[in-house]
Amino acid sequence: MSDQAMQDDNEGATASPWAPANQRQRQREAKRQAVLSTAAQLFNEKGFQSTSLDDIAARLNVSKPTLYYYVKSKDQILIECVNSGLEMMVEGIEQTRLAGGQAIDQLLACMRIYTRIVTQDFGMCVIRISDAELPSEHRAELRRLKSGIDHAFRRLVSASIEEGSIIPCDPKLTAFMIAGALSWIGQWYQVQGELTPDKIADAYIDTFKHGFLQRNQRPS
Repeated sequence: MSDQAMQDDNEGATASPWAPANQRQRQREAKRQAVLSTAAQLFNEKGFQSTSLDDIAARLNVSKPTLYYYVKSKDQILIECVNSGLEMMVEGIEQTRLAGGQAIDQLLACMRIYTRIVTQDFGMCVIRISDAELPSEHRAELRRLKSGIDHAFRRLVSASIEEGSIIPCDPKLTAFMIAGALSWIGQWYQVQGELTPDKIADAYIDTFKHGFLQRNQRPS
């Protein structure tokens, strides 16, 4: 067949209504992420037990059977939401380590990153969902990731003491105090509230650095 004949044949062919495979894959992944994000929002608003797949489908304006093309079950959705939030925390802490600098600067950067994450859907899900709501086979992994975050804070507190940036203290208890205070933000934070994540981080960091007692009123 001549080149002209092939061109004429191609021009006459019906265009495929399906997008190329790589484009379909991107579209599917975008929709799957929308399912997870929407589910995380509802879990944070109503609680895991009170949220149904029907609720998730209704907010997405799709049918419940459509969800099964992207996820297997509500348990799977919860696992992926919590894992996403924890992985964001781990990656954020690792980024501060790779950036280098003084330990105190890394610690304060971690506090800021942690604050931002617990005010996002997946991070908030980590804080508002109890371990008991996860399938038992996934609880150990959840505890492992949380333990890694705790030890990262302990390491930075210890290093900050060694470099003389903060007063001597118990690194374990101080790390618990910092992570506990920051985690609680995920319980009360409201997206439509007047405080932005950065303003909240500024306030927490300022209190951590300077305390809340007047210098001349500190107890002996």
